[in-house]
Amino acid sequence: MKKTIVFGIFFLMGTITFAQQQQNLKLWYTAPADASVKDVDDGWKNDEEWLKALPVGNGFIGAMVFGDVNKERLQLNDKTLWSGSVADNDNPNAFASLQEIRNLLFAGKYKEATALTNKTQVCKGAGSGNGNGSTVPFGCFQTLGDLWIDFGKKASYKNYYRDLDIINGIAAVKYDQDGIQFKREIFASYPAKALIVHLSASKAKALSFTLDINRPERFTTVAQQNTLLMTGAMNNGAGGEGMKYKVVVTPVLKGGSIQTAGNKLVIKNATEVTLIITSATNYRLDYPDYTNNSYETELEQLTAAAVSKSYATLRREHIADFSSYMKRVSLQLGSNKNVLPTDELLQKNKQTQNEQELYALYFQYGRYLLLSSSRQGSLPANLQGIWANKIQTPWNCDYHTDVNVQMNYWPAEVTNLSESHLQLTELIASLQAPGTKTAQTHYHAGGWVMHPITNVWGFTAPGEHPSWGLHVGASAWMNQHLWEHYAFTKDQDYLKKVFPILQSAAAFYLDWLVKDPVSGKLVSGPAASPENNFIAPDGSQASISMGPSHDHQVIHDLFANTLDAAEVLGIKNETIDKIRSAIQALPSPAIGSDGRLMEWAQEFKEVEPQHRHVSHLFALYPGHQVSYYKTPALAQAARKSLELRGDGGTGWSLAMKVSFWTRLHDGDHALKLLNRLLNPVHSSGVEMTNSGGTYNNLFCAHPPFQIDGNFGATAGIAEMLLQSHEDFIELLPALPASWKDGEVKGLCARGGFELHMKWKDGKLMDAVLLSKKGGDCKVKYGNAEISLQTVAGKTYPLSGLLK
Repeated sequence: MKKTIVFGIFFLMGTITFAQQQQNLKLWYTAPADASVKDVDDGWKNDEEWLKALPVGNGFIGAMVFGDVNKERLQLNDKTLWSGSVADNDNPNAFASLQEIRNLLFAGKYKEATALTNKTQVCKGAGSGNGNGSTVPFGCFQTLGDLWIDFGKKASYKNYYRDLDIINGIAAVKYDQDGIQFKREIFASYPAKALIVHLSASKAKALSFTLDINRPERFTTVAQQNTLLMTGAMNNGAGGEGMKYKVVVTPVLKGGSIQTAGNKLVIKNATEVTLIITSATNYRLDYPDYTNNSYETELEQLTAAAVSKSYATLRREHIADFSSYMKRVSLQLGSNKNVLPTDELLQKNKQTQNEQELYALYFQYGRYLLLSSSRQGSLPANLQGIWANKIQTPWNCDYHTDVNVQMNYWPAEVTNLSESHLQLTELIASLQAPGTKTAQTHYHAGGWVMHPITNVWGFTAPGEHPSWGLHVGASAWMNQHLWEHYAFTKDQDYLKKVFPILQSAAAFYLDWLVKDPVSGKLVSGPAASPENNFIAPDGSQASISMGPSHDHQVIHDLFANTLDAAEVLGIKNETIDKIRSAIQALPSPAIGSDGRLMEWAQEFKEVEPQHRHVSHLFALYPGHQVSYYKTPALAQAARKSLELRGDGGTGWSLAMKVSFWTRLHDGDHALKLLNRLLNPVHSSGVEMTNSGGTYNNLFCAHPPFQIDGNFGATAGIAEMLLQSHEDFIELLPALPASWKDGEVKGLCARGGFELHMKWKDGKLMDAVLLSKKGGDCKVKYGNAEISLQTVAGKTYPLSGLLK
């Protein structure tokens, strides 16, 4: 009875703590982003003022809020707005050279094999346009445009403040000008599928401004019936018009009047104004036509529904929806006192390397960004989530599948945003049909395959250069996410739905793998260890070999997950039998003569020893073939690999290394990498080696901006506190020494469990487990371990772990 009271108090205190934390979970600043600074035309360079703006989104429509006083800029995005079009990129000439390339590689003739691979194992056509695909069929995610709110003033102002409430999903601006306090609230409502802007003033009839909407190209704006309409058609990459789009801006006034001035709206003497911004394209994720011919009718209905509601109702419904997800998880580190503007807090952490309120804020901000850019019915979060201000965005703002889009979704399950994960499932499912065609055309193989990039048009062919474009393991890695959603949720209906995708992906590799003439093992090739190069024994520089470790690790993961799924569902067939046999014939992770985990089948000399990709450690994270407990020698070899790879890197690379070190139970080194990631940067151009960090608005710097680092670090922080990839749940496995006191609520573990923990002086004080699905469960803390037989819906105090 006594323990029940203790844990009841724990839950009550947790509720009080979260209420206190919520006041601090804001990004806030004392100056606006300058909306008057024009964006640079170069799509590969960041705009510093844009990186001071604050993001809002609902998975469909997004905006960057500058918060400028005299002329506000809302840079808009629609998740589906892409240039390009459906194209046949599969190369029918590739297969003819495949066996010769393998023979050359097995014979050690890397120079000849590389030349033939470069010539033949590529896509047909322009591919991604070398990452500049805005005018080729591959296409490019682009800005929807800019909404301008021009107050026609140049007067000074004071008491400026802006923030982003990441629990309620609302950006706010307030300032005093001409003796009047002005306020704005901006949010992207998922229930309304609309962007909402509310402007108010402390004095009646004080709001007068002009509204305009435009984009850099391919648009027409008209003002009619007290609304602004912007329409256009994208470049299809083949000399014609592609995707169509439409944006509607509807002002709703309290007092005042609306007039038309050319293609602008003029609002005069209003007391309050609510702007309702809706958008649509004629795109839908439906292979092979990807076309929604009813988009205009749907937009009209959506707009009418949003306009019919009061601002108070729109706001209330938005907060109820958004906060219900954000409040599932709370994290307290130390006092969590958010007393500094966010840009100053970032600078302070550069000096102290221990601003614990920044870590908690950054963790929740990652959850905020994922929820804002990945909601039911929308496309998955891309390389920039949903926020991009260019026509040609870096790397086309596409879906890179050799680590990047996977990293976007690493935090989805563990940080209790499982529903957001489903958008990636839908994209993967849509790629099975085109991937089947690619498998047949390029490799004369069954099943389906994809390579390191894809878009909204079903691109599954290799890229235009094999050094990066021949990542044949991409579909195996992507399919890990199908299993992970089941592993966390235990949703068998979901597993039945995705099992054919898993099995078909595995079937491809059954045809793809070939027997190594020396070892007798099944090996993958010709293939690259993503984006990395080596010096071959013949002295040539190469990227393609037979048997890179990464491929075997992701294929092993896919085979194991498919077998587990078949067992859960009671499925037995010939393909499953073949997978069971093939997984035994795959090479295991190997240790080189220098003690490192081997990246290739042979100990090649690296061209870049500190390369940003560390793909051969997939088996450590996010896989689990390398285990701290079960394979200590391999874990030590992974540590050696990390030590020699170094602690530098691009933003996402730093984030990935955070999780590597957590799996090695080294929280202090993980924190070192997290602090490197949080280094404030202002770099504008592409830097592929060691300039990763964080911008003023906490966006991750590759550079340029790339959002995967935000998501990867959020997952890494969760891994410091909770791991469940073994056959048990481990509490505080990689807690940094400086995180002495803390509390976390709502993290999820595989098996359908949710954990609440509190620690003091680095030691676990309280812990409670919620079983969502029931079943057996083992929980470990330090050297203590307990086993539970749980019932769905019940909570279990873990006092047996406390010493």
